[in-house]
Amino acid sequence: MADATEAAGVLLKLYELRTEPALRQARSWFAFEFHPTTARDVLSTWLGPGHASAPYRMVTTYWDMAASLVIQGAIPAEMFNDANTEHFALFAKLRPFLTEIRAATNYPDYLNSLERVVGMAPQPEDRIAIFERYMTRQRALAAEGKQRTTYPE
Repeated sequence: MADATEAAGVLLKLYELRTEPALRQARSWFAFEFHPTTARDVLSTWLGPGHASAPYRMVTTYWDMAASLVIQGAIPAEMFNDANTEHFALFAKLRPFLTEIRAATNYPDYLNSLERVVGMAPQPEDRIAIFERYMTRQRALAAEGKQRTTYPE
């Protein structure tokens, strides 16, 4: 396990990466424009042709990679979960479909690091529920045409 100062440095580097323009735009798309209702929606976005596959993969692999740093001991779970919330939102959005996605792709550990780190938080179901409500609200705003469709440059 890294000491707190080293772990904080890794955490700050992850934050710096989140501000990179392409990842920032992908994260915005994921939160405000991507509203799957079925595993098929997720699979067609992730694996299908078109521009949506790239931001989907960018966001999901970023957060699973970041979570893997926790699993491997570079960042304590408590520090990671205290400093970040977006991974809970991603998990809340995709959790209803993970079993089916994993089966359909024969990829049983897809987003496994993310799931494990979310589960390490105190009262993880309470935290997930907060973001389930947030995602429901974002989906409703998008359906009403009240959601901005692109990240401002």
